[in-house]
Amino acid sequence: MYNAKAYSAASATAPLASDTIERRDPTEHDVQIEILFCGICHSDLHSVRNEWSDFMSTNYPIVPGHEIVGRVTQVGSAVTKYKPGDLAAVGCLVDSDGTCPNCKAGLENFCPNQILTFNSPDKHLGGVTYGGYSDSIVVDERFVLRVPSNLDLAGVAPLLCAGITTYSPMRHWGVTEGKKVGIVGLGGLGHMGVKFARAFGAHVVVFTTSPDKTEDALRLGANEVVVSRNADEMQKHAGSFDFILDTVSAKHDINAYLNLLRLDGNLTLVGASPIPLDVSAFSLIMARRNLSGSNIGGIPETQEMLDFCGEHNITADVEVIPIQKVNQAYDRLLKSDVKYRFCIDMASLKSA
Repeated sequence: MYNAKAYSAASATAPLASDTIERRDPTEHDVQIEILFCGICHSDLHSVRNEWSDFMSTNYPIVPGHEIVGRVTQVGSAVTKYKPGDLAAVGCLVDSDGTCPNCKAGLENFCPNQILTFNSPDKHLGGVTYGGYSDSIVVDERFVLRVPSNLDLAGVAPLLCAGITTYSPMRHWGVTEGKKVGIVGLGGLGHMGVKFARAFGAHVVVFTTSPDKTEDALRLGANEVVVSRNADEMQKHAGSFDFILDTVSAKHDINAYLNLLRLDGNLTLVGASPIPLDVSAFSLIMARRNLSGSNIGGIPETQEMLDFCGEHNITADVEVIPIQKVNQAYDRLLKSDVKYRFCIDMASLKSA
């Protein structure tokens, strides 16, 4: 074992603060990574404040962070894919059973025995796993990802969650050139959805409740912007979409968007509303429409996404902060006061 510097929270009401944690020494299959950047995901905040206790209670102290980009510093004797000096990334998962049908299909994100990057049982050291708000991490080679060298590393970090969360359902539901795609909400997830849909060659329409987001949506790649409170604007698009990605994490009228789908169209939820959404059967029945959900993606698809980003020069729009401002960033995140993701420059941890 060795000591690593980190930022942790001691309770649901405590601020994140400087800490020292234990990391395991690399085993033969492990990769040790110096963390250069770590994105801030809304799920970090939920976990730190124990707001998802109904299905995932938080164990304290907690070190959040699952959008990790860094440089390999050491590898185990059996590691074949990485060497010291390589750029590498770690997302939401650091282990799974590897034997279930989902794992064998490259869908580790649906493994019933998956180990999350933070707040999951740590089979090596006991206790729970610690995430990326740290200066280093040790991860099994199977869950380490290659980073294209042409991309800005700070902008890469959110791809490990926001990126794959929006890329995966588009790939699954066949978003390709010539398709008409809607993106509901223009935040951390939504802005990545716009970039991917446009790169796939789709005609992209952003739905927002804020008219002042129109200019930015067009800058990000949208072909059209619809203010969803305008019934006439919504009606113009009735029955015309092949796919809609709904990134809104608050209660809203899902039927208004289902009715925009064409025959056999799909609406996928990636925003996690804590309040159940009311779905009218007729919104689905009348055009054989599909309503689905999606989380992240498996390791092979996450690597595919990173490679796609390298080919198309796609990164997240980020505001880079020192770790000393992480608590202020959490407060701003609650107000949606960021365009469009926070990313921590982990070099700042040296002076924490």
